[in-house]
Amino acid sequence: MNQAFVLGAGIGERLRPLTEQLPKPLVPVFHRPLITYAFDHLIAAGVSRLVVNTHHIPEAYARTFPQQSYRDVPIQFRNESPVRLETAGGIANVRDLLGNDSFLVYNGDILTDLPLKQLITEHRENGNLVTLALRSHGPSLHIAFDQRSCRITDIRNKLGTGDDGKYLFTGIYACDPAIHDWITPGKVESVIPIFLNMIREGAKIGGVVIDEGSWWDLGSRTAYLAAHAALNGRYGPALDPAAKIDDGAILRGTNVIGADAVIESGAQLEDTIVWPGGRVVRGAVLKRCIVRSGVTAAGIVEDADF
Repeated sequence: MNQAFVLGAGIGERLRPLTEQLPKPLVPVFHRPLITYAFDHLIAAGVSRLVVNTHHIPEAYARTFPQQSYRDVPIQFRNESPVRLETAGGIANVRDLLGNDSFLVYNGDILTDLPLKQLITEHRENGNLVTLALRSHGPSLHIAFDQRSCRITDIRNKLGTGDDGKYLFTGIYACDPAIHDWITPGKVESVIPIFLNMIREGAKIGGVVIDEGSWWDLGSRTAYLAAHAALNGRYGPALDPAAKIDDGAILRGTNVIGADAVIESGAQLEDTIVWPGGRVVRGAVLKRCIVRSGVTAAGIVEDADF
């Protein structure tokens, strides 16, 4: 499976004010855009062509990927304007770009290293219309899955099976091009009602449980901070070599400080993230804060964003 549709149109309401400056998939994680981790993951699994939908601050994608490529892999962007089409509508909107080949769909606000080969193999060998990558643990266990048939049987008991679900949907799934027959072009719609209709009509929608690796949904500031703390050192140094941290600055806990950020002498940081180009002035005391690019942080502040 050599192509993927990465969902980049998210507004990121739970991450405001961070997403007033960038689309959610472009917020920096260990000094680089979150979506690039998805790209790396997909490329390692054999993907050689990327399609990304955009909506909120689409020009930020043009600035981040001016050549419309990443690691020599081409990226085709499709803006949804004036209305964001949600997941199913987004898939329908890029049908011409995906053509008649199978493809992976990957949420642009997750950070994971689960082995994608298992998903691709399950999809190919069982001839599913759609195959979901699942986990048996996590924050939202809403997928009902029959391990004997490897079929999805319900979601949140919406079909009245009596099963509220015991598995997490990772936001990654493999699709046969026939999925387009189930989606109405131009309609604003989540993919979940589409999946439920498929199950109801007897279409083959499968799943595979992949508990290896880590999985993070970075849609909230709590998860964003927690992922940085848990993954510190895995994705490179927490302190970018190009950051300017004056003598006399005090750093406690896990702090992630980006390139060209300035931490003045006398500033105190604890479990705080400073994006590239952010500044923390002398006398500031920040705990569990996030400082955006080009923003100056001051004062004694806890659990707030700049």
